[in-house]
Amino acid sequence: MLKLAHLSDPHLGPLPDPKLIQLFSKRILGYLNWRTHRAKSMGGSALDQLIADLKAHQPDHIAVTGDLVNIALPLEIIGARQWLDEIGPPNRVSVVPGNHDAYVPGALKKAVEAWRPYMTADAGTGSEDPKETTFPYVRRRGDVAIIGVSTARATGPWFATGRVGSTQARELRRILTELGEQGLFRVVLIHHPPFKKATHWHKRLSDASRVRAVLKWAGAELVLHGHTHVDSRAEIEGPAGPIPVIGVPSATNAPGGKKPAARYNLFAISRKGNGWSCDFTERGFSEAGEPIGELFRTELKVPGQNA
Repeated sequence: MLKLAHLSDPHLGPLPDPKLIQLFSKRILGYLNWRTHRAKSMGGSALDQLIADLKAHQPDHIAVTGDLVNIALPLEIIGARQWLDEIGPPNRVSVVPGNHDAYVPGALKKAVEAWRPYMTADAGTGSEDPKETTFPYVRRRGDVAIIGVSTARATGPWFATGRVGSTQARELRRILTELGEQGLFRVVLIHHPPFKKATHWHKRLSDASRVRAVLKWAGAELVLHGHTHVDSRAEIEGPAGPIPVIGVPSATNAPGGKKPAARYNLFAISRKGNGWSCDFTERGFSEAGEPIGELFRTELKVPGQNA
């Protein structure tokens, strides 16, 4: 059995004091948003408590689906690497970037350079050069394959869209097909949710239909995403049946706000006869003043079985 933990959108704070020249861009909007809104809802100890609870449940692997930072200042990117080192070694933590990690042109390149060990493919997957990070990357943990996809793109003011692109989509289709032929449980990590009407138009995955077409053709057993800061359970059509698509709230959101309080998800994945079993548990805050606890539990319907 593999126990996989999933968290997303930590938007690590506090925000470093930016230089004036660094605000002559889209960053000024994000900086003001942090000062007026996010510092209040994300500036507490929720993340520390969440990580402590997560570690107490001893997951075999941790998936982080983007938006580690806020406006992608260099000091934010460095601080995010230090945070990653604290939650686990690179062979036990897999990361994909989000739109805030690519907030302005050039930011994504710096983030990938800093976080590369957490985005590096296993040897033998075709993109295992430790000096390079290529998306999608593949990490195999027993009979579970973790596939990291990047939707991160620098966008204009008031936009938070993402895009996979044709080249990455073709490679994703090839990878998913090959891993499926090997009989592995395929977990796709992606920041922007790929299902229909997942978010507002200005925050959407612009080529979500392309990603859905890849999944419909090649299949996967589970898709994990962030971005929306809400808990969501959706499905995408696959060749062997509906593919579960699971989202998780921001890992730093304090209880009592407009968005759901900080949570993480646990997936216990194991062989079950000729198929799979995947137990899904949500853990997090229910309301202000309450400790972290179990919020929801079910057995996911894996494509191709439990019909």
